[in-house]
Amino acid sequence: MDDATVEALGLLSEALETTQRARGCLYEFHQLTGGADRTVGEAVRRLRAAGHVEQADLVEHEVQGADVLPGLWTFQIVEAYDDGYHQRFTEVERQVRDALGGGRDHIAEAEMKQRRETT
Repeated sequence: MDDATVEALGLLSEALETTQRARGCLYEFHQLTGGADRTVGEAVRRLRAAGHVEQADLVEHEVQGADVLPGLWTFQIVEAYDDGYHQRFTEVERQVRDALGGGRDHIAEAEMKQRRETT
């Protein structure tokens, strides 16, 4: 395989790996936001117990369980990313790698390993 193709496939692979990291950030966002919402629920309970019903109602109606984006909870954002962009990118990267690299992963890294091995 020529060097230009190896380099292009390496860049495509690197970009896909970056989307994996972004996906992890989305899951972290999902989990952090969910944890915050559970804490908000406890704050609402304690505001009520302390006799601050008006403030508890405000937090409960405006914050607790609210959409993080219009019409979406965090799990829906994660699902949309997984089922849309990330899945499409993964499939296209596989198709290009199959067509140009015989389906092999990490061709550039494998060549680098081969060049750098001393034993």
